[in-house]
Amino acid sequence: MPDIKRKGSRSTKDIPKDILEKLNKGEIETANLVEWLAIDQKLLLKNFLEQNNRLRYLEPINTTIDALKKQTVNTINEAIGTSLFKLAKSEDDTELFSILSKHKSDLIRCWATYTIGKNTELSIEEMLEQIQFFSADKHFGVREICWLAVRQTIAQNLTESLGILAKWAKHADENVRRFASEATRPRGVWCEHIEELKQNPDLGLIILEPLKSDKSKYVQDSVGNWLNDASKTKPEFVISICENWKNISPTKETVYIIKKALRTIEK
Repeated sequence: MPDIKRKGSRSTKDIPKDILEKLNKGEIETANLVEWLAIDQKLLLKNFLEQNNRLRYLEPINTTIDALKKQTVNTINEAIGTSLFKLAKSEDDTELFSILSKHKSDLIRCWATYTIGKNTELSIEEMLEQIQFFSADKHFGVREICWLAVRQTIAQNLTESLGILAKWAKHADENVRRFASEATRPRGVWCEHIEELKQNPDLGLIILEPLKSDKSKYVQDSVGNWLNDASKTKPEFVISICENWKNISPTKETVYIIKKALRTIEK
């Protein structure tokens, strides 16, 4: 969990030198998005591998990063996580996942999510079961990356995934409930669209219905965005759902979701 006593800087240049050093050593978590974007992942990787006697992994991972057509926080994150998974597998390094998943650094825990998402030996049930731990992470960065790590497999196994995630939509943890909605958004953010949900958004109602009056604003935002995504291709569907929800669920939470869902249509 981010240190609630420490407020993140408003810009990269304002990050104290000692804080940035600790972030790049993996000694503390990022306090906000500015810090998250400021971390030098190649340096963090070098420090992490050095601290865990795995510097032999550094050169092949750096080669992979350097070959990326576009280097962003997310593409580098994915490249590192994927490479660590492949290297650990080739060396039968079974301890590495545990080290990654329990690490103090939120960015290092993000790498761990790709060791799940890139493991083609896992069934969709196994993959989602393993990623749930990260969906409940107390750090925003890990929660956002973990659904990205498995979204492609969710899209490839959509019916099965929706059935599993429908149960997550009733989970006690708001972060797990949000994952169910966010991971299946028809358009999503920083990711490929799910064409089947763009054309047939009614498939997602198995997840959305239990969330239509969720008490968590974090979840409400995701549900509203899910429906707004759907409105870009199927506006009549979204209008119909919102009218129905307005009648059967006249709560302030549902009103908020409906407003967010219809914001593009009503412009």
